[in-house]
Amino acid sequence: MSKTEDFLTKADEQEIVQAIVEAEKNTSGEIRVHLEEYTEKPPLQRAQEVFLSLDMHETKERNGVLIYVATANKQFAIIGDEGINKVVESDFWDSTKDTIISHFKHNEYKKGLIQGILKAGEQLKQYFPYQKDDTNELPNEISRG
Repeated sequence: MSKTEDFLTKADEQEIVQAIVEAEKNTSGEIRVHLEEYTEKPPLQRAQEVFLSLDMHETKERNGVLIYVATANKQFAIIGDEGINKVVESDFWDSTKDTIISHFKHNEYKKGLIQGILKAGEQLKQYFPYQKDDTNELPNEISRG
């Protein structure tokens, strides 16, 4: 069993996907989680590569968010697309990051991701509120590398 499979159970993953669904009820933003075992690159650089490979830059409002986790490295990054970065303050993701870190430090990976996802949805709501004609532009499943 690889580290990414040890990181979360199937039930944990289902709860995380449900948190994405819940968070996206508040915002037109699109939130994804990507897990891979290891990266030799800085997590932010790798997250940017994954963001592009998942076509997250293809959303209409350029408001995709990726939470990237390298499970064996115990590293993660949060990045938002240019539509988000144009309108938010530079420390916009700090509270979400801090929420995730506080749980990860106690090996509470599922809780950290769920709380981070819900916080991201709440934060995005003020800039990208949910629209009644909103469509889910990106899959909610956890992707793996």
